[in-house]
Amino acid sequence: MTRLKEKYIKEIAPKLKEEFHVANIMAVPKITKVVLSVGMGDAKDNQAILDKVVENLTALSGQKPAVTRAKKSISTFKLAKGNQIGAMVTLRGNRMYEFLDKLMSVVLPKVRDFRGISDTSFDNQGNFTLGMNEQALFPEISFQSGAIGSKIRGLGISIVTTAKSREEGKRMLELLGMPFKKEVSR
Repeated sequence: MTRLKEKYIKEIAPKLKEEFHVANIMAVPKITKVVLSVGMGDAKDNQAILDKVVENLTALSGQKPAVTRAKKSISTFKLAKGNQIGAMVTLRGNRMYEFLDKLMSVVLPKVRDFRGISDTSFDNQGNFTLGMNEQALFPEISFQSGAIGSKIRGLGISIVTTAKSREEGKRMLELLGMPFKKEVSR
């Protein structure tokens, strides 16, 4: 069992049960999956870009990502229906907790001038989405392979929870160790 999962089961779930007055421990909010995605519209012209992004996502997640395709043609962007324009991978179970642990304890502290993550990216169901400007912050990816096709590639991270509100989702992620911005009182 991973360190973060063990912390959730032993410490966080009982605390959330008490804070939100939940009768059944099974109704306590928990993380169901983490989705990593990279969009790259310029991959339609260059297959090497797609291959490198898939290689980086495989190194990050420990499993092979699915290639996403355009759903419809858009002539302004020279995009045809079915073109390969991105990659995504869904993490569940121990891999999900290992990735979140690495994200919160290794990657986010490496961000320059880091003052915390904005808490405005929650939806009404308590799911959280985080956009990162570069993949090279992760230890598995070298800086040279982070720049693919002479362009730094970003990464979208969506954390899907069973929370019923923004407050439940935010509180759960705070207890797990997600570094949100602190409110400054003057």
